[in-house]
Amino acid sequence: MGTLSSDDAGRVTGVMGACVGATAYPCAVKEKVLLDAGVVTRCRRRVHLEHDPAMADQPKAPLDLGIEQRIADAAEHRQAVARWLSAVLGEEWTEIPRGVTDSRAELTLAAMRAGTPFISAAQLPDDPAGGRRGTVDLLVRSGSGYVPVLVVRHKITDPGSGARVSPLDRPVPEAASIDQARKVRPQPRDQLRLAHAVRLLQACGMAASGHVGGVIGVEADVVVWHDLRTPNWPGGRTALAEYEARFADRLAVATAAAAGAEPLALPSRITECKGCPWWPTCELQLRESRDVSLVVRGEDAAVLRDIGVSTVDQLAAMSPDDVDELPLTGVRNGDAVLLAKAWLRDLPLVRRVPELTVPRADVEVDVDMESYADAGAYLWGCLLSGADVGEAPGYRAFVSWEPLPSDDEARSFAEFWTWLSSVRRRAYERGLTFRAYCYNELAENRWLLASAERFAGKPGVPSVAEVREFIGSAEWVDLFATVREQFLCPNGKGLKVIAPSAGFGWRDAEASGENSMRWYRDAVGLGGRAPVLSQRDRILRYNEDDVRATWTIRQWMASEDVLQVPYAADL
Repeated sequence: MGTLSSDDAGRVTGVMGACVGATAYPCAVKEKVLLDAGVVTRCRRRVHLEHDPAMADQPKAPLDLGIEQRIADAAEHRQAVARWLSAVLGEEWTEIPRGVTDSRAELTLAAMRAGTPFISAAQLPDDPAGGRRGTVDLLVRSGSGYVPVLVVRHKITDPGSGARVSPLDRPVPEAASIDQARKVRPQPRDQLRLAHAVRLLQACGMAASGHVGGVIGVEADVVVWHDLRTPNWPGGRTALAEYEARFADRLAVATAAAAGAEPLALPSRITECKGCPWWPTCELQLRESRDVSLVVRGEDAAVLRDIGVSTVDQLAAMSPDDVDELPLTGVRNGDAVLLAKAWLRDLPLVRRVPELTVPRADVEVDVDMESYADAGAYLWGCLLSGADVGEAPGYRAFVSWEPLPSDDEARSFAEFWTWLSSVRRRAYERGLTFRAYCYNELAENRWLLASAERFAGKPGVPSVAEVREFIGSAEWVDLFATVREQFLCPNGKGLKVIAPSAGFGWRDAEASGENSMRWYRDAVGLGGRAPVLSQRDRILRYNEDDVRATWTIRQWMASEDVLQVPYAADL
């Protein structure tokens, strides 16, 4: 069975006609622009660039390895779900062949007209009037029409109640009921993709009554059903209303670009830029214009532009009184001007305070966790330093090399917790203070709590209450928060950004959280491949460097060397 289709790659069409003769007006578009579901969650400027004929030959950044791996993982997940469903549903199931690109829409439409109960890897007919095209992982017969179902590789429910689900072996809305043990996890992109598919089904006359769509998540145990008319979006909007507004906007952006008209979207730096293939193009334009979004991003950049502050230089020249009145949300108002001044001087860090403080203890443990997407946390790395508690100082790893999800994860987590608790207890017994450190507690806290919950009752696994007590105590220190409170960071506050200023460097030139997930796949042999043992060593070195980086930052912040970092008041 082939890979099921996806909008993840953001494929779009729209063949542009050539200009004929001299004219002051934009060229007409030879074929109407058609957009897939991905555009509604995509940067508006990227939509423009993808449809501007003048940009066709511009160099693009290679696909980020982490993004590439997530796309591959998602494809494998869809294949696995499709194989399972095809075996269970038997003759009621059909899959549209991937190798017949020119006729896939016709084959899908023929299968729907024949009343096929389940159609996998569907290519829906284009909707030129609406400007839409698209695929859907699964079409399910419901009443006299079809509803779309997505297969995604992320969590779609959380513990709670109220989710409307049907068993995976009966993936139809008629089999759905309210689950008292699950609540829907907000995944806006899923609902917007479903709305796109519903509109395509309506355009070809094959939509079921109502506006319903389903999602099969990473656990692949149920189908969660969404009523796209439910007003559960901010401001009481529905998913359909949100989709229509976003799609109309992106269609206007793409159509203007295709026709050579005045751009409706200009470059502005946002979080998405990091992995965007068009970033080299946008970065060049932003740096040439010294755009304010280089230091203040997102909605804050829009707020500044609205008052005529469009460059870093203009922001740096603003008075504190003027800045204090602005409705900025992503950065403290006073920090905006300081960040601009730091950027102009090419300073990676600026001290907020004359003297820095870091919570310290007699016995210290730096902790770094490695997880694989939503599948679990397979490695807890620790660096013990400080006073003697009867344990050798240095790095130790508590790891499971069984492919996640696995009960062996409970063993490695229990061993980590038992060791950490033992060090903590021994410090108390010797009258010593104790602290453990991480860098950005959101990730570690998530898996500390999730592991305690998932593996409750297994040997050595703490209770959720015990974990909550620890992470809520002064003995659990988020070094990221300490950095954020005492430094201004024009280039970001990530560990890989801050540690070099403290004099630390990773041994692996490709060290990154995204790459570590790719290494993990090789290390445990995901996808049926033989495990690559050298990748296990690589992950352990990477994890050790992460905890040594936090240790180095702490030592540096407590030293006189940190005073070489410029002080904000001096800018």
